[in-house]
Amino acid sequence: MPMRILVISDTHGELGNFLKVMDIEKKVDLCVHLGDIEGQENEIADLVSCPLFAVRGNNDFFSPLPYDIDVKIGSYQAFLTHGHHYGVSVGEGGVLEEARARGANLVMFGHTHRPVLREEEGIILVNPGSISYPRQEDRKPSYMIITINERNGKAEFEQKFLKS
Repeated sequence: MPMRILVISDTHGELGNFLKVMDIEKKVDLCVHLGDIEGQENEIADLVSCPLFAVRGNNDFFSPLPYDIDVKIGSYQAFLTHGHHYGVSVGEGGVLEEARARGANLVMFGHTHRPVLREEEGIILVNPGSISYPRQEDRKPSYMIITINERNGKAEFEQKFLKS
């Protein structure tokens, strides 16, 4: 069975679209939240019936969550961060440099509320956008599903959007 990973970010205390995503996606094996949860860490953990990796965003003022997580996912060394400490609002150079320094070949970040899926210098950059307050041109709430092949550990990435 392949491993299905739900990647979300920037819910900002709004769980309505998160609940819609959970209903659409049904079963996931891992959930990744890339920050700006705004006090709903426990609610989100209770809503997912799988392990949860979550990082602290710039609006998570009193959160006990870490700012960064390094974790092995399939055949990837992943670096999870909200991204604000690495200047992602003005470009992805800082987060790429940090990923390289950590030996990561996959970096997941949020903060910009705009989806990103591309590879640069052998590092895959993933930003699911925001399921609560999207900022890309069409302003559709977005998230990412990553499917890990059980035989070779390779990932397939699918950027998804909620219908209005």
